[in-house]
Amino acid sequence: MSLTSAYQHKLAEKLTILNDRGQGVLIRMYNIKKTCSDPKSKPPFLLEKSMEPSLKYINKKFPNIDVRSSTQHLGPVHREKSEIIRFLINYYQSFVDVMEFRDHVYELLNTIDACQCHFDINLNFDFTRSYLDLIVTYTSVILLLSRIEDRRVLIGMYNCAHEMLHGHSDPSFARLGQMVLEYDHPLKKLTEEFGPHTKAVSEALLSLHFLFVRRTQGAEQWRSAQLLSLISSPPAMINPANSDTMACEYLSVEVMERWIIIGFLLCNGCLNSNNQCQKLWKLCLQGSLYITLIREDVLQVHKVTEDLFSSWKGYGKRVADIKESKEHVIANSGQFHCQRRQFLRMAVKELETVLTDEPGLLGPKALYAFMALSFIRDEVTWLVRHTENVTKTKTPEDYVDSSIAELLFLLEEIRALVRRHIKVIQQYHLQYLARFDALVLSDIIQNLSVCPEEESIIMSSFVSTLSNLNLKQVDSGEKFEFSGLRLDWFRLQAYTSVAKAPLHLHENPDLAKVMNLIVFHSRMLDSVETILVETSDLSTFCFHLRTFEKMFAVTLEEPTMLRYAIAFPLICAHFVHCTHEMCPEEYPHLKNHGLHHCNSFLEELAKQTSNCVLELCAEQRNLSEQLLPKHCATTISKAKNKKIMKQRQTPRKGEPERDKPGAESHRKNRSVVTNMDKLHLNLTELALTMNHVHSFSVFEHTIFPSEYLSSHLEARLNRYLESLLRQASGGTIILSPAMQAFISLPREGEQNFSAEEFSDISEMRALAELLGPYGMKFLSENLMWHVTSQIMELKKLVVENMDVLVQIRSNFSKADLMASLLPQLIGADNVLKRMTIIGVILSFRAMAQEGLREVFSSHCPFLMGPIECLKEFVTPDTDIKVTLSIFELASAAGVGCDIDPALVAAIANLKADTSSPEEEYKVACLLLIFLAVSLPLLAADPSSFYSIEKDGYNNNIHCLTKAIIQVSAALFTLYNKNIETHLKEFLVVASVSLLQLGQETDKLKTRNRESISLLMRLVVEESSFLTLDMLESCFPYVLLRNAYREVSRTFHLNRVPTSTH
Repeated sequence: MSLTSAYQHKLAEKLTILNDRGQGVLIRMYNIKKTCSDPKSKPPFLLEKSMEPSLKYINKKFPNIDVRSSTQHLGPVHREKSEIIRFLINYYQSFVDVMEFRDHVYELLNTIDACQCHFDINLNFDFTRSYLDLIVTYTSVILLLSRIEDRRVLIGMYNCAHEMLHGHSDPSFARLGQMVLEYDHPLKKLTEEFGPHTKAVSEALLSLHFLFVRRTQGAEQWRSAQLLSLISSPPAMINPANSDTMACEYLSVEVMERWIIIGFLLCNGCLNSNNQCQKLWKLCLQGSLYITLIREDVLQVHKVTEDLFSSWKGYGKRVADIKESKEHVIANSGQFHCQRRQFLRMAVKELETVLTDEPGLLGPKALYAFMALSFIRDEVTWLVRHTENVTKTKTPEDYVDSSIAELLFLLEEIRALVRRHIKVIQQYHLQYLARFDALVLSDIIQNLSVCPEEESIIMSSFVSTLSNLNLKQVDSGEKFEFSGLRLDWFRLQAYTSVAKAPLHLHENPDLAKVMNLIVFHSRMLDSVETILVETSDLSTFCFHLRTFEKMFAVTLEEPTMLRYAIAFPLICAHFVHCTHEMCPEEYPHLKNHGLHHCNSFLEELAKQTSNCVLELCAEQRNLSEQLLPKHCATTISKAKNKKIMKQRQTPRKGEPERDKPGAESHRKNRSVVTNMDKLHLNLTELALTMNHVHSFSVFEHTIFPSEYLSSHLEARLNRYLESLLRQASGGTIILSPAMQAFISLPREGEQNFSAEEFSDISEMRALAELLGPYGMKFLSENLMWHVTSQIMELKKLVVENMDVLVQIRSNFSKADLMASLLPQLIGADNVLKRMTIIGVILSFRAMAQEGLREVFSSHCPFLMGPIECLKEFVTPDTDIKVTLSIFELASAAGVGCDIDPALVAAIANLKADTSSPEEEYKVACLLLIFLAVSLPLLAADPSSFYSIEKDGYNNNIHCLTKAIIQVSAALFTLYNKNIETHLKEFLVVASVSLLQLGQETDKLKTRNRESISLLMRLVVEESSFLTLDMLESCFPYVLLRNAYREVSRTFHLNRVPTSTH
């Protein structure tokens, strides 16, 4: 064939297009196989009972189905013909795509044979790789086709429906049906078809021999060669890492195994005639039990090869070789790969450390990074496909690696390093291309003995393109594009590899070497991300989810691997590389898999971390309890009876020696590990993994790992908070303003829970430190939800008592009328109880805000000053929107405000659509009246005694004051009314109600009258809107003084008997 024909055949272009097309067709076959194997996604016609006779008939008669004379068998198909065509057209067209792809492949393979092309992976890398890829892709398509059990039914049913609708068969059906029949036994048919191509295929495969032998060396040989080590030869550290075949250095071993196994499976004649082919084939058979066709679909190497060869004469020795190789794989491959993974953990860790410390080395040593990625990927994929498929084995430990997370983590670290320092790589290789490669290539071109015009034009354009490069292009962020140059080199490989070419590439190896080097250097400028995908893509996990989950579970059980666990969610980002434009319907499913597993991994890590935090808290509490006074009784007793103890030589039985607090810190050696040590180690490792990356993307979603931990901690702390507040509402815990903490009331027969240990000033600071401003905002919103739920109930009670409250508001000073109105109120106790709950919640929030203020002041003193200064400029005349904005800023920093912006916002969201603002305002006014006239009821409660020691009441009614002031301020701000006026009204009504209590003759109803009177003073102290002068005008101060004296006297009288005792 002439050289002109070689140009016209466009071998490079056809190989490129057909390989991409083949991948799409292969994915469509996989998708059909997957869809039809699952009853949930299977076409509905294949599951209908009424269709069963038709399906059996089509399957039996395929492809010779007589539609017109088979109406009794195909009646159901006729009834649903339009629906069948609509539903099955994509399936049918996919099978037609296979047939057309097959035609184009054989046409190209025959053309290549006619051109007598020369293949050598070391010279024409792209040409050879594309040729072998096409053969493997085509074979995989045919094998997948034969594995679709319903292929005859799908094709036959569609054609029947088509003929019924249009009166004739589909034009492609005859050939398509024949192709399906031919490939019922695919390998036998394929070996017949590939017989004529044996010479070209075997030549391409033999060029792999040296490379494959080198890439399949064991860990000891790698160690001896100091593979991937940058520091083994310090003087050569900055020398460029070059090779005559750069792309071969990071070529996947798995890819080569597929080429060799499938290539010699199809062109097996050379195995008996060529000793070199036989050696390469046997070496490859000793590597894996399974090779991947696509995703989780594999080829069981030894079984398939043995079954095929056993059916032919003259292959007895080859069958014996297969059996011997299989035994070798089973006996040795597990440990062989285990040792390689151990070596890679150490070698890649060293490489990553050096490159992190000196990222400038990524320029000359970029090849090492891609080699490391490729080696790791090969080992991981080998482990995954064998773990998934080897179910029965005497050595299951060969297929389990508890340290796999470290390898995955190192892969992600190298990827991140390359991305982070992309400019370093670009600057280095741009200069390499312009100042070295262009000059060398120019010299080689000038020294060529023969150079046809077409080749001369292409090579001259290479030199011109490279010579024009300059560093300003990198600095300005210019996007490089060398795909045209690489495609021209691909074309040149095809032109110079045909038999009759004037310029033969194998006669000019220097040209091939420098061009392979230029291709790699050009890819460092414009295709780094593509090479990262090529060398380190682990999207295979998307189709081996069970193995992926098991690996993650094993990692969580290994404390030393916890810091690497973040690699699992990071790998979910690889799943996007599985997609192909020829199968868009897969995208949502792959996206769901990626996001679901990323979320589940991060949720589990966050759960483990929060559990560890809480276990540490419990352990610290246990240690703290050892210091309680009650535990020192034994020590004191022993000290008092020291003489008696000396006389007794041996201790009594049943008296174990009790360790003193702090004994856990005394150790004879570091091998002694306490539970606290383990927890601290686990927490450190988990904290490292959760904070390793700030964010990453999975499909179009941005993931923030630390947010998962924050959510878990917030949820746990809210549960603690709700438990604390629930007990406070139940009266087992009270707020002690004197101690600035919630404290527990002792109960007989119940375990004592020390609330003060979890709610004092230091704990509030710790809570703020742990949650941060956003966490505290979330906490505040959670608290406000509880407050607003109580306010809703209060409004209902007000509405229920509306008429009575309106009358009370007008007649509160008329004692006779009030005596008849007050008994008509329904749920007065309920109002007080709910308002007390609100007060408890707001009191806790105020304590938490104070903790936040102190932490914020410590961390950001330069911000706190301006915020406090800005707050001081707010006056009653300031616009309410401006006021709330400033208060919101101040509240976010923990600064207390007269009007709580969070409470205002929460209540604003409660506005009913049916209620007018006037009605809402009226309800707010009557709520204060309801509270004011209900206060005297508290005097009858024995728990309403004011404790001087605690500065509060045992039933938490002192929290009422905060609730009254803050809820009133929020309500009347919302309705744009004067807060002071309404609080004065509350003072007047409450004063009258309490003064009328003095006329009560029932001593049980007035037992704590003095204590309740003190609430009036607390209300004024709580509010910036009220003053003592206002109180004096309606509630004489002498009554408060007398109340304080009476409460103090009663308190001390109650303590005297206790002290005497």
